[in-house]
Amino acid sequence: MKIAVVFDTLHPEWDDAAYKKDMEAKVEEAEYDVARALMAKGHDVLMVGLAEPLGGTLERLAAFQPKLVFNGCESFRGQARHEYALAAVLEMHGYRYTGSPPTALLVARNKSLTKKILAYHGIRVPAFAEFPAGEKPLRPSELRFPLIVKPLLEDASIGIAQASVVENDDDLAERVKFIHEKFQQAAIVEELIEGRELYAGLLGNERLQVLPLVELTFGESNGDHRIATYKAKWDEEYRKRKKIRNVFAKGLPDDVTTKITDICTTAFHALWLQDYGRVDLRLTHDNEVYVLEVNPNPFLASENEMADAAEKAGMAYAEFIERIVTEALARGAA
Repeated sequence: MKIAVVFDTLHPEWDDAAYKKDMEAKVEEAEYDVARALMAKGHDVLMVGLAEPLGGTLERLAAFQPKLVFNGCESFRGQARHEYALAAVLEMHGYRYTGSPPTALLVARNKSLTKKILAYHGIRVPAFAEFPAGEKPLRPSELRFPLIVKPLLEDASIGIAQASVVENDDDLAERVKFIHEKFQQAAIVEELIEGRELYAGLLGNERLQVLPLVELTFGESNGDHRIATYKAKWDEEYRKRKKIRNVFAKGLPDDVTTKITDICTTAFHALWLQDYGRVDLRLTHDNEVYVLEVNPNPFLASENEMADAAEKAGMAYAEFIERIVTEALARGAA
């Protein structure tokens, strides 16, 4: 079938042929991995990089008339907080697309709003407070140190470093000010939950498949906090030096695995996710499960965490991407 892969790019002026030439040169981009998988399944694929204004993008889609748009958009005009907007545009123009709707993308990006909704559904989340830009933090007495300070609207651990963990009110004020000035947005301050860092990938809609759990493991701490900083997730040299690895979680009792499955399923539906997503968890020493974040648009590149979990579940990469297509089409036909 005709499938358009739409994504944000450093080269919005390129046409389909230019992107495919880049693909042939083995350039590593998640959207190229997705396109290769779709073509391997026999689909007619058009690569559409987001351009500003969006008129050109819509003209390419109208000329191609795809049966489905594979939405690989993670930002617009360099702003991750605008990722919801493309889903809205696709919806308004009547295109079926993969992934979550604008509501889920908008709500899940807001860490404070996410936690309020999850707590309403009986899911444990860290105690937290939100401090709007320019506001000096006045810590509620029930919010106990150590605390971790994050940008309210970023994902992929952007803005999270070892310095994000604070132990007193002076350091808290300094880090909140840093978030305000660096990211021009509110800061969210959460109690630091000690425990195992787990990631649960999910596929489906009404019926969900929870993929094998991935754990972020840390080597010798050397005084560092065991948290998923930006470097811990994305800097390969740093990961190697600190012996940080993504592995499949081992040694989880069956009842804990069942609890995690139930929690992730509830979170997925509570935040209106569609087709696929990921839930970031902390498992404490006494097997309490906390949800840290819900990601409706996780990284889908091959040989990465979500794809690896799908492979562990028996899906080669092309089958994993095709499963997302199948889920989106089935949902659209309902």
